[in-house]
Amino acid sequence: MPRIDGPRIALLHAFPESIEPIHAAFAALWPRAITFDLLDSSLSADLTRAGEMTPAIVDRVVALARYAESCSGQGGTTAAVLVTCAALGPAIDAVKRAVKIPVVRPNEATFEDAVTLGGRVGLLVSFPPSLAALRADLDAMARQRGVSVEVDARVVKGALDALKRGDGHTHDYLVTEAAAQMPVTNSLVLGQFSLARAAAPIEQMTGRPVLTTPESAVLKLRELCAQSGQHAV
Repeated sequence: MPRIDGPRIALLHAFPESIEPIHAAFAALWPRAITFDLLDSSLSADLTRAGEMTPAIVDRVVALARYAESCSGQGGTTAAVLVTCAALGPAIDAVKRAVKIPVVRPNEATFEDAVTLGGRVGLLVSFPPSLAALRADLDAMARQRGVSVEVDARVVKGALDALKRGDGHTHDYLVTEAAAQMPVTNSLVLGQFSLARAAAPIEQMTGRPVLTTPESAVLKLRELCAQSGQHAV
């Protein structure tokens, strides 16, 4: 029988650094999915400058999601949207109201795993505006499930800047050192797609399991599409 590719998945980015890790996760875990990228790198800069999620930024994220929903081509019509930037979390509820296809938060599946483990959760980010959004999402999920968690969240200063200038070695070193300095936790979450590259060094240095977001997000999307019964997975 001929190979059937699909479904068609939109990846909505605010950082170009998120593209490589999510593509690698799809290649490893769901190669039949047809992905396409929508990148607005000014979203992260404008969010940093504003200091908070503004209605104008929310409107821009919603516009990108609506465009993604309207697209069709290889793999058929767009089946789902994955937002890859954790800092855009406050806008995702608006996106879910605006489109009719499934929309997945970048850390949704990873947080499900962390909440299941419970106890103390370590959370690392390298983009400061992501921190408040991620803590709010994690706390909300824990309350909804009646689980008690204690979050130790930290920003790894300088790591994202290093990655942006092409210095992956320094990025991984800074993230690994930050993880090594954290107290013992039930789970350690790397809260941005761009941080996933440091998972192996962290596990090697600390001996603790690490939860990364790209792989979990791909598995979550695949599960949602399988449940719909409308797409080959």
